[in-house]
Amino acid sequence: MGYSTKKIADISLKDGKEKIVIKGGILQSAALAVRAINHPLRKKIIDLLEENGEMVVTDIYVKLRTEQSVASQHLAILRNAGYVNTRRNGKFIHYNLNKDRFKHSAELIDRLA
Repeated sequence: MGYSTKKIADISLKDGKEKIVIKGGILQSAALAVRAINHPLRKKIIDLLEENGEMVVTDIYVKLRTEQSVASQHLAILRNAGYVNTRRNGKFIHYNLNKDRFKHSAELIDRLA
């Protein structure tokens, strides 16, 4: 699943006498953030990592009862969006949540609301 890198233009709205400007970059960041975490399987992965702190892909796909390739694809989407950190230990890659990214995304979405 690829995400567009095309720039989004700023949006200007008039709310009575006040002009509201939403920067295109902020809108695009918020859209990518929501898109990355708005999937049932990715939500389950996030829940697992929240409960367990850090996990390898084997533990994740076994708990989710899915294929390794499917779990890896969804982890890659979360990692590319910045929601998941990785740590290599030998041949194993350990995944954990980037809580700062979740906090930043919540603030971004809140600014748009």
